[in-house]
Amino acid sequence: MPIFFIAILLGIVEGITEFLPISSTGHLIIAAELTGFKDVKEIFTVVIQTGAIAAVIWFYRQDLTSKVQGLVARSQSAINFWKLIIIATIPAGIFGLLLEKNLQSIATPTVVAWALIIGGIILWLVDHKPVDKSAKALKPEIEKITFKQALLIGFGQSVAIIPGVSRSGATIVSGLSLGIDRATATAFSFYLSIPVLVLASAYKLLKYPDALGQISGGPPTLVLGLISAFITAFFSIKWLLQYVSRHNFKPFAYYRIIVGIAILLFIS
Repeated sequence: MPIFFIAILLGIVEGITEFLPISSTGHLIIAAELTGFKDVKEIFTVVIQTGAIAAVIWFYRQDLTSKVQGLVARSQSAINFWKLIIIATIPAGIFGLLLEKNLQSIATPTVVAWALIIGGIILWLVDHKPVDKSAKALKPEIEKITFKQALLIGFGQSVAIIPGVSRSGATIVSGLSLGIDRATATAFSFYLSIPVLVLASAYKLLKYPDALGQISGGPPTLVLGLISAFITAFFSIKWLLQYVSRHNFKPFAYYRIIVGIAILLFIS
């Protein structure tokens, strides 16, 4: 399979799975194993995530612009919003730096499989509320999230350092377990992806600048992966927001468990 086609394929996998609670990193590890793609220091994985970040920023561009303007104008609601984002980001940043050296050793299909299965079971157990299709329930209310809830969601997000857990899955599960509704938990997960993925990408690029040339296909594959990730992530975000307004997350729980078991059977 041509390397550039593989890069586009991996970008599509990243874009589709980054914001669904099914683990983009886990899917990328499996896809790379199946295609024989050579990533170095997870540079490719981290960099194409910037395409997904760009999709979130573009999707929420008007709201983010108003939040930045509100911060400049010292609007209390805007200040509280950015405080929530910072508070929820700190735990993942700390644990990421502390455990970064050990992540490569656990980035294996076996770890991914078990993380998918366990995460699926937890998601199934946590998402037990009936679906509320009223107009009020469809609108995210991030302003109602408390600083304590944001911190706990941040600790939940830090668990996603383990490949296969899913950053979006961990934040959504944390939000649901704290009594936050599906629409708000999902939207907050999207916003949290911006600082976390930006910092992770910048850290990797600054620490391993020489690794770019060692990736299969070199920098051009990064560009192709990034573009395909942006396009698919944008539609994935839009679809998920519409989905959670009418359904629960149990189908994703079933998917995680089935895929995890399939990976274990394939390995054995």
